[in-house]
Amino acid sequence: MRRPKYVSHDGFLMPLGFPLEGFASGLSYRPLDTDVFVASYPKCGTTWTQYLVYLLLGGEPLGEGQRLDQVFPHLEEVGREAVERLPEPRLVKTHLPFGRTPFNPRTKYVYVARNPFDCAVSFYHHTRGFVHHYDFADGTFAEFFECFVAGEVDFGDYFANLSSWYAERSRPNLLFVRYEDLARDARGEAVRIAEFLGGAAARTARDPAALEAILAETRFDNMSKRQSRWSSARPAGMPPFVRKGVVGDWRNHFTAEQAARLLERFDAAAAGTGLERLWPDVLEAARSFASGREAPRRVTEENA
Repeated sequence: MRRPKYVSHDGFLMPLGFPLEGFASGLSYRPLDTDVFVASYPKCGTTWTQYLVYLLLGGEPLGEGQRLDQVFPHLEEVGREAVERLPEPRLVKTHLPFGRTPFNPRTKYVYVARNPFDCAVSFYHHTRGFVHHYDFADGTFAEFFECFVAGEVDFGDYFANLSSWYAERSRPNLLFVRYEDLARDARGEAVRIAEFLGGAAARTARDPAALEAILAETRFDNMSKRQSRWSSARPAGMPPFVRKGVVGDWRNHFTAEQAARLLERFDAAAAGTGLERLWPDVLEAARSFASGREAPRRVTEENA
């Protein structure tokens, strides 16, 4: 079976090319009270949430030649020193579990979660597309799924990451956001995030014209343009970084046996935690499909 290639940073898998010194120094970063972190497991709406937070805090829409990671860097990729050079308020992205994330009780943390079925599919296309990071251009979803369900992918096990942040969701400086809510009610979630951040972000969200402009800028059709804002270039023929922006794409990829296995992992991780309340509709659809009671309905941008 083909597997993506990774580099191990003290047992923590990372994409090829991510420097060990960046990961090590990133863990030692001491957040300022004014910092804002966007945390997530990969492919759970991180970039979408980052751009929304950046604009709510007064950032200008990114133009030609500008990249989000210049103003909102990835902590464990660039390291502590690069983040310390940012002007305040510093905006920081991380895919670390809660226990490894530098924590300050006065720093604001926005954690965005996505159901594991859609996450697995998006992560597969992400991995296939970054040939220089993973050497997995010809890998299949079935091959990637085996790695995902075993937790043997970069940034660790999906369930360990999600569980670690979900357990801390009652902290007053942590806002827990679902990708599915962003997709269903972007306006409502933008306002909720802005009120959590307070200050300039809250004032921006209370300005109807300013909020409307931000919602337009962060719509999928706009974010799918000028993809160089979000990532390095991909080879021709590979899926773009901002690929589909829908809920339910797992139906186009999973077999019944795969759905059953991921449900088994979810049920084990959710026991006694309340995680099952996050996506009851997705879990029910997956159980119906896994048991043979219902065939998956193909999901496109038009019917999502």
